Amino acid sequence: MLGEILTAVVTPFKADGTVDIGRFRALCAHLVENGSDGLVVTGTTGEAPTLTDDERFALWEAAVDEVGDRASVTAGTGTYSTAHSVHLTEKAHELGVDAMLVVTPYYNKPPVRGIVAHFRAIAEVTDRPIVVYNIPGRVVLNLEPETIAELAEIPTVKAVKQANADLEQARQIVELGLDLYAGDDDIVLPFVELGGIGGICVHTHVVGPQVKEMVTLARAGDLEAARALDRELAPSIEILKVAPNPIAIKAALNLLGHEVGGCRLPLVEASPEEREAVRGCLERLGLLQPAHA
Repeated sequence: MLGEILTAVVTPFKADGTVDIGRFRALCAHLVENGSDGLVVTGTTGEAPTLTDDERFALWEAAVDEVGDRASVTAGTGTYSTAHSVHLTEKAHELGVDAMLVVTPYYNKPPVRGIVAHFRAIAEVTDRPIVVYNIPGRVVLNLEPETIAELAEIPTVKAVKQANADLEQARQIVELGLDLYAGDDDIVLPFVELGGIGGICVHTHVVGPQVKEMVTLARAGDLEAARALDRELAPSIEILKVAPNPIAIKAALNLLGHEVGGCRLPLVEASPEEREAVRGCLERLGLLQPAHA
């Protein structure tokens, strides 16, 4: 639907803390030229909770203009407020994005009927595909298979970004006829092996071509080669464990010359120790030469 490999793109900031649209455009183009079939803009990795609505709109518009003719653009429009999510979705639709990523309403812990009503309200204002984002580690609630089955009855709910390593739950999503995307980078291959599409990833900022090749190999039936490549990519998973997302991946991008700046509070830039840990991972991936003592 949207491609196999979607990168949840970071939001670059200038030194004064404002959004750097120029750097964002350049990064979007780079990602699409290096393994990404599409981009997810203003998701968790894009620091969406710290962005104003106008900043979100500017990023969606820039992504559509920069890569919309050769890659899909999915806008993260979900918040814990249904009214706000509807407003964001209406604007994203107007700006021409291809799909909406809608996270489970967080913080206020609504019951299942409230979650379903939330998604129905959003679906009423767009005919574009909706990707349900199930990430229990951040929102506390897990969307159980029964709930996802209810959401699947909404005609425009077409996919699930599943940040939950339970393979049986993942299999049930596939059986519902929904496109399954891994929401954690270390479960892309297991999900593809059981019928998933691919992943909505963070590590593809730096290893996009390799992850795309891994999925291609798996789809061609060469699981041995795909698994070998997955093992080789272990340092890219380690990067994400150095510091809360997107602190570490921004440090990696800056080390590789993409100059995406720092983060907005309450997130902070990588510490010197964290930066060195990220550098070590990039060196092991062959993306940076070892630093001279």
